Amino acid sequence: MKKRPLRVDVITIFPEAFPGYLEASILGRAQKKRLLDVRVHQLRRWTHDRHKTVDDKPFGGGPGMVMKVQPFHEALVSLGLRSKKSGRKTSKAKKTRIIVTSASGKLFTHADAVRLSKYDRLAFLCGRYEGIDERVLDRLADEALSIGPYVLTGGELPALVMLDAIARQRPGVLGKQESLAEESWSDGGREYPHYTRPEVYLGMKVPSVLMGGNHKKIAEWRKEQRKK
Repeated sequence: MKKRPLRVDVITIFPEAFPGYLEASILGRAQKKRLLDVRVHQLRRWTHDRHKTVDDKPFGGGPGMVMKVQPFHEALVSLGLRSKKSGRKTSKAKKTRIIVTSASGKLFTHADAVRLSKYDRLAFLCGRYEGIDERVLDRLADEALSIGPYVLTGGELPALVMLDAIARQRPGVLGKQESLAEESWSDGGREYPHYTRPEVYLGMKVPSVLMGGNHKKIAEWRKEQRKK
């Protein structure tokens, strides 16, 4: 029985930020092969004023604007993932993970990519401005994730980074599945150095161990390099 594609819904006020990267290379091929189904949604669709407002001033004062809970809630209701009355998870969302991209979230790791790749469906809620109303995290999302200890102008880049890392873990997305086993962080360590022709360039030589044809020694060298 053929496995269903990983469905990914991205909710953002800048959907135009996604097509170029999603249509290129591995992610583009994965979608054509129906291994990945990415749908990007404009958050402003779920607003009700003529200006399509998605943010407002923070209670208690302070700089900047905060993204409102209501548009995110209605978006997730429309996608069948949250209850209209309570905001709680629907039966349709049992095998779905809803993620807020947030600078204050848990640091995203390789282990998270592997974990999230096992879900049937993912939804990314992309933050902007000073952040998202905390009630989105408390009731509507399953977790908040960050890609590093720094602040970006929005959550679109983190969503793309995480989507890329997650998609690679799905069977069939990479041409050679064994490549996953040797990638950086697959066993907690860095990837070993790679070299190709020419053997010498600008006086820089390829390590002699790689040229000798002794596969046992090559494997030992690569293992040692991953520890550095």
